[in-house]
Amino acid sequence: MCGIIGFMSRKKRMIKGDKIAIALDSLKERGNGKGSGYVGYGIYPTKYKDCYAFHILIDNTPKFEKIKVEVENVLEQYGTIVKDEEIPTEDGIIEKIHIPWRYFYEVDEKYADREEDVVVDIVMEINDKIDGAFVISSGKDLGVFKAVGWPDEVAKFYRIDKYGGYMWLAHARYPTNTKAWWGGAHPFNLLNWSVVHNGEITSYGTNRRFVEMFGYKCRLLTDTEVVAYILDLLMRKHKIPVEYALSALAPRFWDEIDKMPEEERELHTAIRLAYGGAMLNGPFAIAVGTPHGLIFMNGDIENDTTMFGLTDRIKLRPLIAAEKDDMIFISSEESAIRKICPDLDRVWMPDAGMPVIARPWK
Repeated sequence: MCGIIGFMSRKKRMIKGDKIAIALDSLKERGNGKGSGYVGYGIYPTKYKDCYAFHILIDNTPKFEKIKVEVENVLEQYGTIVKDEEIPTEDGIIEKIHIPWRYFYEVDEKYADREEDVVVDIVMEINDKIDGAFVISSGKDLGVFKAVGWPDEVAKFYRIDKYGGYMWLAHARYPTNTKAWWGGAHPFNLLNWSVVHNGEITSYGTNRRFVEMFGYKCRLLTDTEVVAYILDLLMRKHKIPVEYALSALAPRFWDEIDKMPEEERELHTAIRLAYGGAMLNGPFAIAVGTPHGLIFMNGDIENDTTMFGLTDRIKLRPLIAAEKDDMIFISSEESAIRKICPDLDRVWMPDAGMPVIARPWK
């Protein structure tokens, strides 16, 4: 039932956040007001662009200051807080159960050879050990904004129209198996990975055990969280080419593999055997924003942000892709795309389990 939409300018043109808010609001009937969220890439093109932007939700209770100090103690173990502030919000729209706070942050030079691993460790430590705080985004030059509410409420609450980005993802939630709370709203983020998801990850238990073997901790009580961690593990840490990693999430069926030419058959067999714990079962469609440094099957290394979409192997959840000039769109509904771009050059429905990959123009 959830509504998802993402778009990206392959020229990296800056697009105001009101566009993604309008598109997501057209999908509100796919949600039930129990969670909405946005992530924008390129939203901090200032002196903080090269800092990690930690967006952290802290319980709005009398213990707020104590919890905030605990968060800062963790951050200061590994680096320097360059600036921190409450994320600007609009009063009177959503009950502020949590206070959204952001830290622009630099990792200490002594961790230069494992900087991103240190950031992951910080996220896991805060989410696991500090009661009353959780990290909702931790990348550079991006930010996640999410809460319990309808799409237009969350957009107005966070003043999304004041931000500009070259890529946006958004999600209107319809929670089924997990509770409606701010941390369970989408997008889910780690470093520069951001995921919005429509459907249900029925393999969550297996997927969670798989990533926790590598030090990730699933604490946000929603199945989609594990998808962000699997992507980080396979593509950043294990440096698997994008096409192979996505095949691990939605692998070919064994009877299909058996019919492949020998070399291709051996490859897909190896993926399924080595990364069986990464396979996502259940109905799903995801849209993903990705970091720099992705490796592709042909040997290319993409040093700029990329967006892709993927469905389950029999496409039990809808996914539509479209193009207009330098823009590429991914959504659960064509109507949401046409709401902000009526005149499209191309519209198509990706095959089941086959990714749509949007790379920037050079």
